[in-house]
Amino acid sequence: MEDASKPNKIKTVRPETLEFIILYNQLRGRAFNNNSELAEALGFNSASSITEIIKSRQNIDPDKLKIFKEKFGEQLGIRKNSEKPVFQRSEEGIPMYEITATASGVEVYNDINDSLPVGRMNFPGIEECDFALPVWGHSMYPYLENGCWVALKIINDKKILPGEVYYIEWGDYRMYKRLLASDNPEEVIAHSDNVTEMVGGRLKYAPFPIRIDEIKKLCLVKDIHKKHNH
Repeated sequence: MEDASKPNKIKTVRPETLEFIILYNQLRGRAFNNNSELAEALGFNSASSITEIIKSRQNIDPDKLKIFKEKFGEQLGIRKNSEKPVFQRSEEGIPMYEITATASGVEVYNDINDSLPVGRMNFPGIEECDFALPVWGHSMYPYLENGCWVALKIINDKKILPGEVYYIEWGDYRMYKRLLASDNPEEVIAHSDNVTEMVGGRLKYAPFPIRIDEIKKLCLVKDIHKKHNH
């Protein structure tokens, strides 16, 4: 007969707890051998704390999840250096990261390093690509439609082909833009293909300059998988 005093599952399992349980199951036996070893690595007082979380009887503290991902970032494929890719090519196709745009007047995407792959993209023509991201927003319409997926190739040497579309990261900004040549050789012009939307008589997505040496990540758009209309 089951012990009535045994604690039940908590009513609300928070997203960070679900993420921890998924990662725990992926890494147990590979990154750590048992709960005692993991508890010591994360700074828990005892292994029972890990057990309570895994059995959904306790939520994990967000700071503990952060420590967990930092401790085992290499096994999870999370980069520590901005020049290193966030993925490991151990399966067929390229990893897909479902990052979204933040709520602002400018289409700024969430950090890819805070995401785990939601699937893999695999079709002819993207063998040289490194990962895939979705498009949110309308600044690059009609070339990039809201909701489509884009296969990207990391350009490590930062050599830009004027007129091509890139996913770029610089400062706190992450977005898709067509990069055009500038009169200043140290800059490029970030151009939006959507030149029809106006606000107060001005372009909603006006072009602007970016210093090339401030670009932290440069990825060339190699292929586009547009969603089908049903």
